[in-house]
Amino acid sequence: MSEGVAAIAKVCAVVVTYRPRLESLAAALDSVQVQVQALVVVDNASPDAAALAAVIAGRGATLLGQDSNVGLARAQNIGIEWAREHGFSHVLILDQDSVPAPDMAQQLLAALQRTGARRRVAAAGPRFHDPREGRDYPFISVGFPRSTKLWCDAGNPDIETDFLISSGSLIPLAVIDEIGTMDEGLFIDNVDMEWSFRARSKGFVLLGVCGAVMTHELGDDRQSLLGYAQVVHGPVRLYYIMRNRVLLYRLPYTPRIWIAQDLLRLPVKFLIFSVLVAPRLRNTRYMLRGLWDALRSRRGPCPLEAS
Repeated sequence: MSEGVAAIAKVCAVVVTYRPRLESLAAALDSVQVQVQALVVVDNASPDAAALAAVIAGRGATLLGQDSNVGLARAQNIGIEWAREHGFSHVLILDQDSVPAPDMAQQLLAALQRTGARRRVAAAGPRFHDPREGRDYPFISVGFPRSTKLWCDAGNPDIETDFLISSGSLIPLAVIDEIGTMDEGLFIDNVDMEWSFRARSKGFVLLGVCGAVMTHELGDDRQSLLGYAQVVHGPVRLYYIMRNRVLLYRLPYTPRIWIAQDLLRLPVKFLIFSVLVAPRLRNTRYMLRGLWDALRSRRGPCPLEAS
C-alpha cells in the first residue's frame, strides 16, 4: 500500500478458505499482501492443513484455522474480530480465488474518502472480471420486474449500488460497529446481500468503484442452457440459495421490490436445476429441503450434509 494511503488507514485483508486450490490461493495472497498492512486467512477445516499452512506462512499471513466448517459468515466475523483486536481501521474481505489488481485497495480507500465527506458509506467494492466468461460484470440497482445494470464509464468513477458481493469489499470497522457483523445463521449464501440490505436500511450507501478491478469467478461452474451461459451450483449450494433467499423475504429491512422480483425468479431457478442440470434428483431434494427449512426458520449448516 502507498505511503499516503497507509498514513490514513490501517487495512487488514481477511481471506476465507475452504478446500482451496493452492495455486489459486497463492496467486490471490500474492496479489493482496503488498496492498494491505496485515493478511489473515481463516480456514474452514480444509483437509490438507500442512500444505495450506505452508502456502500461507510463505506469504507472511496469519492463519486462523478452524476445527470444522463454521461457514463463510462466521469465518468473516472471526477475521473481522482479529483485525479489531489488533488495531486496524478497515477490513478488506476476499474469497480464496479472488485476485485484486495491484492498486485495488488504494482505489477503494480513495473512493471511501472522497464520498465519505458527504455521504455515509458502508463499503466500497471493485468492478469484477470473470475470466471464464472474459467479461466484466455491472453493479446493480434493484427494480421490478428486472434490475438495472449499472455499467462503468469514464464519467462515472463511483456508482451507488444496492448491494456488493462480499469479496473485494473494503469496510471501515466503525461502520461494522453500527451496522453489525455478518449474519452467521445464513452460513454461506446471501450473506453479502443481507448485510448490504441492512446497511442501506440504516441510511448508508454502497459504492461500486470502477477504478478498482478484481478477478473473481461467479458460481461453481458454467453450462450452456437453452442457448445461454448459465451459472450452475452443486446441490449443497442450492440448499442455501433456496433457504436463505426465503429467510431474506422475512426480514423487515429487505426491500419489497427485491422480494417481488425474486419471487418470480425462484420457481424458474427451481425448474432449471430440477429438470435441466444434473444431478437432478439430488438438486431437487436439496432445494426442497432448503425451502422447508426456511419455512421453519432453520438456520446454520445444511442438515443433509450431516445425514
